[in-house]
Amino acid sequence: MPRIPLPSPEEMNPEQRRVYDAIVTGPRGRLVGPLRAILHRAELADKWQQFGELLRYRTSLSPKLSELAILVTARHTRSSLEWHIHEQMALKAELPASIIADIFAQRRPVGADDDMLAIYDYAHELTEGNTVSDATHKRVTGRFGVVGVVELTALVGYYTMVAMTLNAHQIPLPEGAEPVFK
Repeated sequence: MPRIPLPSPEEMNPEQRRVYDAIVTGPRGRLVGPLRAILHRAELADKWQQFGELLRYRTSLSPKLSELAILVTARHTRSSLEWHIHEQMALKAELPASIIADIFAQRRPVGADDDMLAIYDYAHELTEGNTVSDATHKRVTGRFGVVGVVELTALVGYYTMVAMTLNAHQIPLPEGAEPVFK
């Protein structure tokens, strides 16, 4: 059970319903995850969903690389719902299951290409130490440019906020899904 009520569309005030409608008619197609809780503050939910949409659907990083960074973040924060959602998205984006398993086991992915390792190292250093080394920053900037490294940093930060919201309010997994982090 979540720690706070999650409003259904029928219970929403007009401002909440406007944000809800923007979410479900956008690229997400449905309301899941932290936005269910954040809708209690409609203006925050609106800004949040716009930021998340930008980071998920309109960055210079490929979906495969974005999902890799999100999984590193989900693993670090031990967010079962974030992991559950993004493991499926990572597979859909063709991130190999063996790399996903390595991330879950907190191992540097064996068999990952140079781009994946650069993203993994950056996300891992950032989540573990709240910063990255000069060498890692230079490597990511060299591969993905300044825009790419800025987007990657924002992506990891955003999904840390998502995980904290999911964890703090105990947003439930879909029916039948088991928590991956105890």
